[in-house]
Amino acid sequence: MSETYPAPRPDAPVVVFDFDHTLYDGDSFGHVLRWLLQRNPLRSVLAIAASVVLGPMVAWLPTRRRGISGYVWIGTFGLHGRRSFDALLDLYVGTHQDEIRQRLLPVALEVLRGHRVAGDRVVIATGAPPELARAILAFVAHQDVPVIGTAVGPRFGAVVATRHCHNREKVRMLLERGYGEIAVAYSDSSADLPLLQAARAPVVVNPKAKRVEMFRRVLPPGTPILNWGCKDRAGQAVA
Repeated sequence: MSETYPAPRPDAPVVVFDFDHTLYDGDSFGHVLRWLLQRNPLRSVLAIAASVVLGPMVAWLPTRRRGISGYVWIGTFGLHGRRSFDALLDLYVGTHQDEIRQRLLPVALEVLRGHRVAGDRVVIATGAPPELARAILAFVAHQDVPVIGTAVGPRFGAVVATRHCHNREKVRMLLERGYGEIAVAYSDSSADLPLLQAARAPVVVNPKAKRVEMFRRVLPPGTPILNWGCKDRAGQAVA
C-alpha cells in the first residue's frame, strides 16, 4: 500500500533533490540513450564515429547540452514528436524494471520520504526528461512528487533537448515554477553549484572524489558531504 503524505503548506520549506547520482545510482537518461543506440547497429556506428566531436563537447560544461543533444538526435532520428519519445521511455522503463529498482538508492529514498512526512515542499530537479524520472519514481510510490527536468521536442527529424535543466538554468526553471527560497538542496554534481549555493542548507551526496575539495572550498563550512550508496563515489557513508 502506498504511504499517504500530508499536503505541503504554501509556506513549507522548499527541498530540492537532484535525481541522477542522488536518488538514482547512475545517469538515468544516459542508460536510456545507450539502449536507444544499441537497438540499431547503424545508430551505434554513427554514434561511435560522432564521438570524436560530441565526446569532448559533453565533457566541457559550456557545450555539454549541445553534445548530449547530438547523441539524442542520433538515437531518436525518425521519431515524430514528444508522444513517440515518451512511448519509448515507457518501453525502456517497462523492460528494465529489475535494473532500475536496483539503482534506486534506499538511503536517498528514506531521506526523501522523511521530508514528505514532515510536510516540506519537495521537488525533483533533474537533467533527465521529467517523464523518465516520474516513471522511475513510480516504482517507489513517489510519482506524485513534482519533477522539473529537461524539455524535449522535435527538431531536424528527431527529438532533442529544447531546454536543458542544467547548471544555472535549473535554478531559473525552479524559480519559474514558484520554488524561490530553497531551504535544502541535495546534489552530487559540480554543475549544480548554483543550486547548492542558492540553498540555505546545501548537502552534497555521492560526489566524484576529485570534486570533494572544490565543494569544501566553495560551499559554507560544515556542509555535509555524504555517500548514500554509490560505490564508485566519495562522501561519508550513511548507514
